[in-house]
Amino acid sequence: MKYIYLVRHCEATGQGSECDLTEKGKIQARELADFFNSISIERIVCSPYKRAIESSEAIAEEKNIQLEYDDRLKERILSGHDLPDWKNRLYQSFLERDVKLAGGESSNEAAKRGFTVIKEALDSENLNILIVTHGNLLTLILNHLDESFGYETWLGLTNPDVYCLKIDEDQSNITRVWK
Repeated sequence: MKYIYLVRHCEATGQGSECDLTEKGKIQARELADFFNSISIERIVCSPYKRAIESSEAIAEEKNIQLEYDDRLKERILSGHDLPDWKNRLYQSFLERDVKLAGGESSNEAAKRGFTVIKEALDSENLNILIVTHGNLLTLILNHLDESFGYETWLGLTNPDVYCLKIDEDQSNITRVWK
């Protein structure tokens, strides 16, 4: 049995790659570490964005595991320009998965990028892996595995959030496990 925990980072001060966790986010990171305290984790792979790193540092410290940074876990860029109607555009991107806005990445491109990390985790010797990423990419990875996860899933995500992908032989199951 293999377990891959997909984690959305804790509350941050913004969306940029160098944005820190808020004070609330720092408390959430401690709660996240407490959540994983009784769960065996052998490997932690996270986005190189500061908010993802800060969300996973306490877990890594408690588990005595070195964080691995992977650019493929960066957040999906919807567009290279500010979009006043970005939520509508994001919704449309779940319906029209190959549409690519100027300076952005299509849903399919982002999902494939993120899923390569999952595939490598599945192929690895490690049985319990933590993957720390961002809301839109996490949802696209879930959607790649099971189409029932979509825009509504993204809307319902919390900071942090945790989904467990349980794989046994040829069967897999995805469950939201965060409180």
